[in-house]
Amino acid sequence: MNRTQQQQQGQQQQGMRFGAHEFLVTQETIRSKGADIELYGILISQCQDAHLRDILSNQQRRMVQGYQQCLAVLNNQGFTPQVPHTPQTNVYENINIGLNNPQFPTPNPQANRLSDQSIATIALNLHKFGAISCMNFTLECANPVLRQFHATSANTCQEMAYELFQFANYQGMYQVPQLADHTMQTMVQAFSAPGYGGGQGYGAQQQQGYNSPMALNRNF
Repeated sequence: MNRTQQQQQGQQQQGMRFGAHEFLVTQETIRSKGADIELYGILISQCQDAHLRDILSNQQRRMVQGYQQCLAVLNNQGFTPQVPHTPQTNVYENINIGLNNPQFPTPNPQANRLSDQSIATIALNLHKFGAISCMNFTLECANPVLRQFHATSANTCQEMAYELFQFANYQGMYQVPQLADHTMQTMVQAFSAPGYGGGQGYGAQQQQGYNSPMALNRNF
């Protein structure tokens, strides 16, 4: 049994004590997860593309697991990480870089049904912001169990976001612009590696700089 597992076992026996901030953000997390699960139900019901619908259904099942895990953590039942979400990336292994006559339909304010492009975009953005939020919550947690839960949630979100990006990229819905080769090369050549050489390079140069008359006269 490793140290984290021992901490979790001890906290389960005594009842985990949460800091106010980490408890409140976890409450916010479980509310958001519940709403996202219902939103996915609507997206799945309106989706026309069979593979996109399959992706969404698998992701919704993963989201339900995340909701149940969050509830277990708040009820002092600990956190047992599930098998990592495995995106269905085998179909779209090659990302298309560059623009190929991109076209975006005009939004319809009176729409009563979502297009597959809108469905993929909504789900993709949901997981993008979910990954950012969960990682921010991770950094605010003192409790190791809550910290592990939110970190795992952040990673799951980024995997699901990338899965949806690959689908949208393959379909031409999400094209990736590319800079000209000479522009990228020029930008890269603007940087150089520091000349650190075991105390004789960068570090020694800095030491000399600090001991120079100019450095000594600086007002730090």
